[in-house]
Amino acid sequence: MNREYYRWYSGRLGRDMELLVFGYAGRAVLFFPPRMGRFYDYENWGVVAALSDRINRGELQLFCVDSVDEESFYNGWSHPDARINRHLQYEQYILCEVLPLMNIKKPDNDFEVAGCSMGAYHAANIALKHPHLFNKLVCMSGRYDLTRPVQCFKDLFDGYHSENIYFNMPRQFVANMDDECLLNHIRRLDMLLVIGETDPFRNDNYEFSELLGWKGIRHQFHTWHGYAHAPRSWRKMVQLYL
Repeated sequence: MNREYYRWYSGRLGRDMELLVFGYAGRAVLFFPPRMGRFYDYENWGVVAALSDRINRGELQLFCVDSVDEESFYNGWSHPDARINRHLQYEQYILCEVLPLMNIKKPDNDFEVAGCSMGAYHAANIALKHPHLFNKLVCMSGRYDLTRPVQCFKDLFDGYHSENIYFNMPRQFVANMDDECLLNHIRRLDMLLVIGETDPFRNDNYEFSELLGWKGIRHQFHTWHGYAHAPRSWRKMVQLYL
């Protein structure tokens, strides 16, 4: 399998960032890691190997990026404004540094975006804010409003609200979206939501799916038996949905 490692200094983040690219041709998937995850997690967990046949046939390329979740959403020592601002810097790194690399490797801009767990949040957030950049969105085991506590998962902004937080919570900004041009870009996405029946974020997914329906945004919604919030399930999901 073709495997390429990249590392460069990101001026937008003020530090080195790393990523892995698997494959040499085919649909290019920007693949966000799970909560506080690393760029090599999907390789270590066998998720990449589960797609090896399609990668080797030149049908699929995976761009497995790193996260800065520990410096943004999960940095409990910083003010919520600093947390969301760090996330916005990360978003600019993705848009202005990673996507140009993807464009070099895939000049026709046939881009997709996917993620598991917190990676599903990242995928949904960037695709719904910038739908013209992507053709497909796949969210597995995701959470779409980080301000809503769910069981042991707390509000990641400690009750603090701001415009920047609002515009980075898909369940919040999609609910009030009335720009038909933007909505039409979103409606052309091939969108999939996948969640386990006993996943803590099950209800969040059901409600987000209903919201998308109210906005006329067609999508597939798949419920898996049990928890399904672990690599053993994600290995199967990517084979079906990527």
